[in-house]
Amino acid sequence: MLIMKKKLIEKPLEYWEEKSYMMIVPPASDEDILKKSVERLSSSKDFKVKETNYEINGVINVKIKYDKEDYEVGFYTGGLSIPEYYLYKNFLFTEEEKETLLSANQAITVFMSFGKDAKKSFQLQLKIAVALIPDLIGVLDESAEKMLPAKWVNMIATSKVLPSARDLFTVQAVQGKHDKVWLHTHGLCRCGITELEILESDKTHYEQHYNLVSTYAMYLIDKVDEFEPRYNGAYIGRLINGYPVVVTCAPWTEGILEYKKAKLGNVKDRENGHNTKTSIIFLYTSEEEENNRILRKVSLYDELWGENPIFFYSDAETDRMRDLARERFAYVKESFKNKDNTILIKIGLPLKEKGKFEHIWFELLEIKGNKFKCKLTQEPYDIPDIHTGDEAWYTLDNVTDWIIYTKDFAVSPSNAYLLEK
Repeated sequence: MLIMKKKLIEKPLEYWEEKSYMMIVPPASDEDILKKSVERLSSSKDFKVKETNYEINGVINVKIKYDKEDYEVGFYTGGLSIPEYYLYKNFLFTEEEKETLLSANQAITVFMSFGKDAKKSFQLQLKIAVALIPDLIGVLDESAEKMLPAKWVNMIATSKVLPSARDLFTVQAVQGKHDKVWLHTHGLCRCGITELEILESDKTHYEQHYNLVSTYAMYLIDKVDEFEPRYNGAYIGRLINGYPVVVTCAPWTEGILEYKKAKLGNVKDRENGHNTKTSIIFLYTSEEEENNRILRKVSLYDELWGENPIFFYSDAETDRMRDLARERFAYVKESFKNKDNTILIKIGLPLKEKGKFEHIWFELLEIKGNKFKCKLTQEPYDIPDIHTGDEAWYTLDNVTDWIIYTKDFAVSPSNAYLLEK
């Protein structure tokens, strides 16, 4: 008797994957909060409200024009219960913020489809959130399963610089009984790409695998050209021996066949979730393997990651980081007044090849107007006439990044919200 195996099927997207869903938390409950909030939208200077269709089954639908593009946006109110563990990952919350958020019981949900530029769409959704409730106390990003602090939301919404691709998703690590770890993303489907996974990671290597997933996800979000990631290779890093890291992915329905004895992320674990548009990450170790779709497990490189494997940022992300560092440089100037702080500034020094720079860390020593004096903290690779300990004056045009070390935490341009009062 011939027994036919049941074919695995990729399920349709869930609502929070098809569109981006965020829950805006107000400082206090209000029965009329939805109507009052939507009326504020028309006064926003960031976008234009073209049409408003009031309450259809409790949902208000609005058409918004932003940067020459139209967006359909929906709103509705409902109850709220924030998972406590959301407040202990991704961002830092004060004890007062945690207490206030955990006691909140009402939210306005705003949902929309992302346009071609996912980062621009994400920023627009936060701009809408702030316009709806200017004194919001937080935003629960339902699609990415994370809580966003109010100060961070306001910084992103008012910035002239787009958010990082890293802000649009989360990577979750689920640990099993046998020290195995299942890494998977949330938030990528709303960007029009597949969610990503690594199966059979472990406690020893999951941090390197975590960075691999994050870098690959950012690569896909920032990719300008049309690109189908499934079975096509992406060069995203280098190992300690200089060998290239070329990744690809396969639909979970096919990739899981390479992990028939998986302790986590197996077919049984996907009965109620992680069964839609999600893909398992693999490696290609040669062009021949890519041409023939010969998939290698990520664990193949486990002994070659080293302590600091090199993962690449896109040119768009490098430029974005530079622009953000310059936009938020006022935090450096203010923090320098506190002599207990140590501040490092990354300076882009020009190389002989036109348009090329070596980015090096300096320690901030002195500020005079628009100029600042720094001491080189490391030996350059390609600039022979300066050395560790050398001091020189620079301007904002030379800055590409910075870090402020306070007694409590390290602050970079991306988490400068920590310095807000």
